Amino acid sequence: MSGSFKRFGLISIGAVAGVLISLGLSAVAQREERVPLPLDELRQLSDVFGAIKANYVEPVDDKKLITEAISGMLAGLDPHSAYLDADAFKELQVGTQGEFGGLGIEVGLEDGFVKVVSPIEDTPAARAGVKAGDLIVRIDGKPTKGLSLGEAVKMMRGKPKTQITLTISRKGETQPLLIKIIRDVIRVQSVKSKMIEPGYGYVRVTQFQEHTVENLVKHLNKVYADGELKGLVLDLRNDPGGLLHGAIGVSAAFLPARTLVTSTDGRTDDAKRKYLAIPEDYLRGTREDILQNLPAGAKTVPMVVMVNGGSASASEIVAGALQDHKRAVVLGTQSFGKGSVQSMLPLTNRTAIKLTTARYFTPSGRSIQAKGITPDFLVEETPEGDITQFRVREADLTGHLSNPTGAEERRSGSDQVGSDGKLRDRKPIEFGSAQDYQLQQAMNHLKGKPVMIAKAREDAGVKGDSQDKGRK
Repeated sequence: MSGSFKRFGLISIGAVAGVLISLGLSAVAQREERVPLPLDELRQLSDVFGAIKANYVEPVDDKKLITEAISGMLAGLDPHSAYLDADAFKELQVGTQGEFGGLGIEVGLEDGFVKVVSPIEDTPAARAGVKAGDLIVRIDGKPTKGLSLGEAVKMMRGKPKTQITLTISRKGETQPLLIKIIRDVIRVQSVKSKMIEPGYGYVRVTQFQEHTVENLVKHLNKVYADGELKGLVLDLRNDPGGLLHGAIGVSAAFLPARTLVTSTDGRTDDAKRKYLAIPEDYLRGTREDILQNLPAGAKTVPMVVMVNGGSASASEIVAGALQDHKRAVVLGTQSFGKGSVQSMLPLTNRTAIKLTTARYFTPSGRSIQAKGITPDFLVEETPEGDITQFRVREADLTGHLSNPTGAEERRSGSDQVGSDGKLRDRKPIEFGSAQDYQLQQAMNHLKGKPVMIAKAREDAGVKGDSQDKGRK
């Protein structure tokens, strides 16, 4: 028995090494001072593989063991790296087109559980009351502890009009919440717009998708239909991000040509580059430059960009670029702080790995990772504080990538400033409505009126009382 086990171990080490080589790790090792494969560690991995195959109480499929090993390697790196099986890879590709089946939430992993980063606006999850920071502990009664992110997403996806029950753990609630949701086809309208009042336009980007830049141009022409604007509000609240080229294009719509939008820095040459407001960086393929159809006033109209703790990744790139170039002021609360780039590396059998390959930086060189964008005007959802309490941020996620400057924005409790303790029962604010307090303050700034700044707090990042800092 022991002899056969040893022979199996030798065979399995070759198999495991072959898998690693197929992922390109040997090439990476050669590129960096030709470091040899870690044979001792691979031997240990093969010993575990062999022990499971020989001794586990039930037979285990080789493919399952290898898949779980790959998933574990990636999950242990940071909250955003992951292995995508064929179904998950296909769903990710479909999702960037703006239509997919499911609930409508952006999720990540936290201590082995599924955590809601942000519900997508006007989706079944948002309408059912799912909130950013919620911990999904069960899906249809099955515990999520230990599930991979792909497995959890697969369980939540399903045929439209079918019901799913999420068991939610929410800070501030003494008992788990049971939330029943009817699945639907999620058609995310990535850009919305309206006239707030004559001369003042409002454009909201809910997610950065394949056609976001094209849709932005259409909506800007819509709000400019009646003439030049005196002011424009760009609303990126609860925008979880999306495609990088969409963020470059949205920034380029408001910045001079060839302006630096963001830069990335990683270990490989491909990960070190600058992204400019040029068609090559925001268009896919050799299409006509869609920004040529922008109204001329878009480049100079006074602007306010609104963000909150649900504004992540691509939306932070846009807010940071417009803030650094003093093209707009940023109003709201500290953003999520996801300042890392994930690259899709396709594997065989239509699978892929989503791997963090770089950090991105604002034009002035600020790292957003685990810090976020600090608003010029700290304004909460209501005069009493944020209705959305206990919002999780990148710095709160276990295993998050560090900020290279050491500047991190971690919140251990509520995002509220000066709360009256009666906000929990209030309904979420409808962004862009007459009751939208943050939008009211954005309008005040555009009109030269005082902006009601939230009460100062030691970790708020912005100090001040009711005042207007003036145009920037």
